[in-house]
Amino acid sequence: MAIEKIKVKIISQEKLSNGIYSMWLSAEAMARQVKPGQFISVYSKDNSRLLPRPLSICETDANSGAIRIVYRVVGAGTEEFSGYQTGDLISIMGPLGNGFTLTKEPAILIAGGIGIPPLLELAKRLECQKTIVLGYKDALFLTEDFKPFGKVVIATEDGSAGIKGTVMDAINAMDIRGSVIYSCGPTPMLRAITDYANENHINAWISLEERMACGIGACLACICKTKEKDPHTNVNNKRICKDGPVFNALEVEI
Repeated sequence: MAIEKIKVKIISQEKLSNGIYSMWLSAEAMARQVKPGQFISVYSKDNSRLLPRPLSICETDANSGAIRIVYRVVGAGTEEFSGYQTGDLISIMGPLGNGFTLTKEPAILIAGGIGIPPLLELAKRLECQKTIVLGYKDALFLTEDFKPFGKVVIATEDGSAGIKGTVMDAINAMDIRGSVIYSCGPTPMLRAITDYANENHINAWISLEERMACGIGACLACICKTKEKDPHTNVNNKRICKDGPVFNALEVEI
């Protein structure tokens, strides 16, 4: 089925913390299709902004036909989105990209910053023992949303909540163990997690954050280095928006 741009209605929007917003959208068909780790492209109403903004899908409610995005205001596009109200229409395309591969083995979910939202739907759908490690630079958000789905461990840079330090500091301090790792967040964090997974012989799935353009793999603007040649380009790279954003940590070089 071809993925097309559609107009959907905003069910609600709220500010979660400084610069972080949560928006629920009425998108019945899309809500039934979403896999954890996928994203949507959100289009500005300003015609001067030609490229959509890729925003990860935080969670879905298939019963009400709704999807949720939680995003950070970082530029003119997301600043525009933060001003939308209940009942406004917005153009989106999705779901896009490849999501996480689910397991029944004991799992560690590790997320940092705006990489936290896409792991919520994953936490809801995984039918296994889960430890959820969330890393924050400043204000907390979504912590209560995760608690029904597993043990939540918090790490903050300033020690204002949970363990002081990084997510890896928290994992070591709490001696957290699992058979598979799922992670999303900034590249330095993902690099540390990949090294940890390799050292401990743990399978790891990581979701890469990268600036995207088309969102459907046509423009080759968002590529990452891989250990094997991509049949689409015949070089050692893959398109994050199309082949990812989720990859096995052994596939990519970060």
